[in-house]
Amino acid sequence: MERRRIGSLNVTLVGLGCNNFGWRIDAATSAKVVHTAIDEGINFFDTADIYGAGQSEEYLGRALGARRADILIATKFGMKMDDQRQGAKPAYVKQAVEDSLRRLGTDHIDLYQIHTPDATVPITETLDALEDLVRAGKVREIGCSNFSAAQLREAGGRFASVQNQYSLMHREPEKDVLPECVRSGIAFLPFFPLASGLLTGKYRRGRPSPAGSRGDAGWGPKVYTEANFDKVEWLIQFAESRGHSLLELAFSWLAARPAVASVIAGATSTDQVKENASGANWKLTPDDLEEIDKGIS
Repeated sequence: MERRRIGSLNVTLVGLGCNNFGWRIDAATSAKVVHTAIDEGINFFDTADIYGAGQSEEYLGRALGARRADILIATKFGMKMDDQRQGAKPAYVKQAVEDSLRRLGTDHIDLYQIHTPDATVPITETLDALEDLVRAGKVREIGCSNFSAAQLREAGGRFASVQNQYSLMHREPEKDVLPECVRSGIAFLPFFPLASGLLTGKYRRGRPSPAGSRGDAGWGPKVYTEANFDKVEWLIQFAESRGHSLLELAFSWLAARPAVASVIAGATSTDQVKENASGANWKLTPDDLEEIDKGIS
């Protein structure tokens, strides 16, 4: 699988999001997903302390075991775990990383990300604390998530990456965050690349959602709109006319965007992991990208 850079890290173009661990799937299923991902060539695993109330990190660390050396772990801190554990004050940064290291069963985190901006703390204080962790060998690279272009500029290029929502259905980062990433050499990590499942092709106008799926559970009301279903039908026709699936188009379109380092997608089964792993192999041409823009504009 193709690899790209996040600072000093050489990550696979497709990463595994571990947000389902401890919430939608148990430890045994999480382990199967992890091992299948590694077997499929994925080396980049993204989680957060808040996922599954800490269980995502625990399940990931437990599943990796001796295979820890073969992969790169990204995790996040800052969202509310409880009244005492939240935010980005330097003292909490140090506490949060120790908690994550313990849950993950590792002595270092490859990419440590602040999960959301904290307006109560000057960003320089948080960055200084994060860079102390790098010097201590507990963290290799530092990143952020849900940051605006202005907040990236305020950080002065000290983050190696930014992880924001981005997909064919959510193109807001193109306004200013992606250009800022290109200008500053910051890697961009898109989350929700499949738009809460809409870009898998499982959800079609006039058809019932698959049993147990997000659509069946009533998730994603902002995504499952008539306008987006129009786009889905056009995108499916475009992809299938070229011998590809909608999911391959969703992944490969992101892979073709400037600054994107790894497309992070969650999975609840080994079949989903396998499908995702091969999702970014379609090399879209500039003409393809122009036609897509026109088709869904």
